[in-house]
Amino acid sequence: MSHPVLQHHNRPFFLALHRYLCTSALPCSRPLREPIRHHAHRLISHPPLRYATTASSPFLSHNDSDSSRPRTHYDLFPTTLPSGPPPSGPFHIDLGALKREFLQLQARAHPDRHSGRDKARAEGTSALINEAYKTLQDPLRRAQYLLQLRGIDVAEDETLKTEDVDLLMQVLNAREAIESAEDEADLKEMKVTNQAMIKDSVDVLKKAFAKTDTETAKSEAVRLRYWTNIKQSLDAWEKGKPVVLVH
Repeated sequence: MSHPVLQHHNRPFFLALHRYLCTSALPCSRPLREPIRHHAHRLISHPPLRYATTASSPFLSHNDSDSSRPRTHYDLFPTTLPSGPPPSGPFHIDLGALKREFLQLQARAHPDRHSGRDKARAEGTSALINEAYKTLQDPLRRAQYLLQLRGIDVAEDETLKTEDVDLLMQVLNAREAIESAEDEADLKEMKVTNQAMIKDSVDVLKKAFAKTDTETAKSEAVRLRYWTNIKQSLDAWEKGKPVVLVH
């Protein structure tokens, strides 16, 4: 489907287009935002939890020193991520190694292995490990988290969400193509193309975080959010089902 050349480069127009892209019989929720919003706060300022290896407890200790506190999600996975977050460490993560360390940490922090005060600590620790793993294993969540550590909340930036007209038109075309598909086979080529867009965005993010290029990382994280949401819509496709491309 062809579209006319857009001349209305003003905020009301972009906001209207954004609302249209988010229109459906279903509410326009934002599942990618909630798990991200409080990550840094919970890891950095959660005073009851301490992470250390001691003779009495394989994972938890009562050490209140600052050196025992995890500063970021990366600190919870010292074997897989010894260099920490970018730029000291790479944006890329070995997901197989991350999963193995995650399972080991969860086994050590399982509440059933602890008693008394340590049991309560273990429950909180297990939740934090799980949250950190979910964030780091996904490139989009990882990028959003790294930007939040730098004081940038991409999910709340309305300008970045609505004023890239080329991006919005690509999303509009994707929505129409998904909704008009008669069979899942009609979306095969689109899935391949969208996966390539995701890969390109991840490559850009790798370079941007390595160079501490925050502006590029910020804009590319927004683009990756769109490609990720298109992928989710493609994976959940059902004939006649309304499409909500959350952004």
